[in-house]
Amino acid sequence: MLQDGIDQYHALLTDELAGETQAQLDDQLRQRGLFFGSRSLCTVLRPRMLSPAQYRFLQRRSAVILRAFRKVHRAALADAAVLDQFRLLDWERQLVPVSTGFRDSSPVSRLDAFFSGPGGIRFTEYNAETPAGGAYNDVLTEVFFGLPIMREFLRTWDVRPLPARHNVLHALLDAFEQWSGRRERPQITIVDWADVPTQSEFTLFREYFNRQGAPADIVDPAEITYTGGKLRGPHGPIELIYKRVLLHELVERGGLDHPILRAFREGNVCMVNPPACKVLHKKASLAVLHDERNAHLFDAEELQAIALSIPWTRVVEERSTLYAGESVDLLELIASRRDQLVLKPNDEYGGKGIILGWETDDAGWTTALATALHEPYIVQERIELPMEGYPSVVNGKLALIDRMVDTAPYVAYGDHVDGVLSRLGTASLLNVTAGGGSQTPTFIAERR
Repeated sequence: MLQDGIDQYHALLTDELAGETQAQLDDQLRQRGLFFGSRSLCTVLRPRMLSPAQYRFLQRRSAVILRAFRKVHRAALADAAVLDQFRLLDWERQLVPVSTGFRDSSPVSRLDAFFSGPGGIRFTEYNAETPAGGAYNDVLTEVFFGLPIMREFLRTWDVRPLPARHNVLHALLDAFEQWSGRRERPQITIVDWADVPTQSEFTLFREYFNRQGAPADIVDPAEITYTGGKLRGPHGPIELIYKRVLLHELVERGGLDHPILRAFREGNVCMVNPPACKVLHKKASLAVLHDERNAHLFDAEELQAIALSIPWTRVVEERSTLYAGESVDLLELIASRRDQLVLKPNDEYGGKGIILGWETDDAGWTTALATALHEPYIVQERIELPMEGYPSVVNGKLALIDRMVDTAPYVAYGDHVDGVLSRLGTASLLNVTAGGGSQTPTFIAERR
């Protein structure tokens, strides 16, 4: 049983060994730049452990849900009525149809989920634009393998890592080949603002790409120019962009005529992920999957997986819909079931704008619902968040603290899971960007 391994790991952590492990972890975090802004990326002394059966289940269920996502993406590009359901902004609708030559709208992506409920796993969001954390995950994995506690634990348990950054490299090179027709390793330009807290991860990716024979650079969008059909950065031409900058921020600061977007529209740069990713990145994508209006798009296996693993989700609007098999007025339902619902803006990150009904009073919920009617929002049914005990050193003493655990599997080529980001928190919003929580590496664990 996996719980036996977790219990044994905790039993091995005496105060002395915990202190030694914490000291080495702190030193490794500093040496390897494992910080989100100024905050340590990891504040716990145990990795996340999954059994082989859990990981295979996650992969299989994800594959079916991802197949359904691809179907609604194709339907949206073919039918304006379906595309309307995603609540894209006008500028997004201009960019989404631009052809890239890619097989997938999001060569790299990440699902956000929880092991919860009778269906086994519940998917709450799909990060189809700029999934972060892959390099952090892999380097943190290396750090944990070298910790003093692991020397003891590995005597009786096998642990296998679940790396992620290799798929980012493969997806970038694969997309470039599809776009250019050339099989080579071009310069990879990692693009985001110089002041974002994830700069340390860009450095880790750059170092990894360079070691793999793919030269890489990090460039701020403000440093990029476009003349004569050529996109250039401070160190030369740019053909392949690993886009970490958010599209809406790029448009807000540089407009649709930003050099990157002009080069993209004219087919003169390969960008991963391209604007077509915005369709599935919208939180409304889960509403499109779950909405009874779209059931005809899916086969029986997909419908079953959606029913089991996608929480009831709808775009906030005036309409009737099905809830628990019965027709209801959507706005009346939202107003009356605050304790069971969450409101989320259609396209934000880091927990921004999310309103948890059970942590809000009636007046606050009424105000939030009014906002959700004027801006693109979804409403989603509350799910039970899984809890696990994780050891930390607090004031020099070992403490085992219950934390909520999310499961964010990385997706390669839009169709299969390879690698898992695990985030821990003591608040209902599990998000490092929001200012709390901890990342920890994920291992498959089995007794020897």
